[in-house]
Amino acid sequence: MNQLTAILQRPTVNWWDVLDILVVSILIYEGLKLIRGTRAAQMVIGSIFVLLLFYGSRRFPLQTVNWLIRNVFVYAGFAAIVLFQSDIRRALSHLGRSPVFRYFAGSKQADETIEEVMTAASLLAQEHVGALIVIEREIGLRNYVESGIPIDAAVSYDLLTTIFRPGAPMHDGAVIIQEDRLAAAGCFLPLTVSSKFDRDLGTRHRAAIGVTEESDAIAVVVSEERGEISVAFDGHIERRLTPERLRDRLSELVLQHRAAGVA
Repeated sequence: MNQLTAILQRPTVNWWDVLDILVVSILIYEGLKLIRGTRAAQMVIGSIFVLLLFYGSRRFPLQTVNWLIRNVFVYAGFAAIVLFQSDIRRALSHLGRSPVFRYFAGSKQADETIEEVMTAASLLAQEHVGALIVIEREIGLRNYVESGIPIDAAVSYDLLTTIFRPGAPMHDGAVIIQEDRLAAAGCFLPLTVSSKFDRDLGTRHRAAIGVTEESDAIAVVVSEERGEISVAFDGHIERRLTPERLRDRLSELVLQHRAAGVA
């Protein structure tokens, strides 16, 4: 009876306990987001299996297995740092660009990204050079990023216009921007199969609509034939935008969306 009473008796929970649990929950959630779709995820699964095997060897008379795991664990941490140093560096960089830190840093970096994209689209449209620039929002585009060439560079109109120059190796693919960084170029996107759009829409426009049907991303398209700028979102497309109108639409779709997400 005393044991049952001790089990049912709960300690007093104060605000510090709630804050402690909240911080740990956020760290676990962000950690899972960082390793999702990377080699580190496979390592975590393997580590869980090894831990289960270790406790199983202590529960049952598996002395050799227990000895082997205990000796291997001594060097496992150093091996993980060496093998996954690039993933660790990318994870720390990703953490520094998380919404919490972006809230304190303000929207200056997002403003600069929008300005660079607008400038690049304007220059490419004037020269009738086709382009497709996708801006990630809440839903990740990692599958599409992995189909292209990784870059991980600051967003600049010089880099964007260079990528889409005729004859460039990545000219026909899409550029994907993640968290105000140019993640990859030459990416392949799904094409929309909807019949409600004009037949004069080319592959770039249909790819822009297709990726916005599959996610909440925003796609900026420059037509090679007509030299016009379009923006696609939520499975729709707005065509014949001026550079100023493009800036306004991107500000509405990107900055206000981030502000709502942080709030």
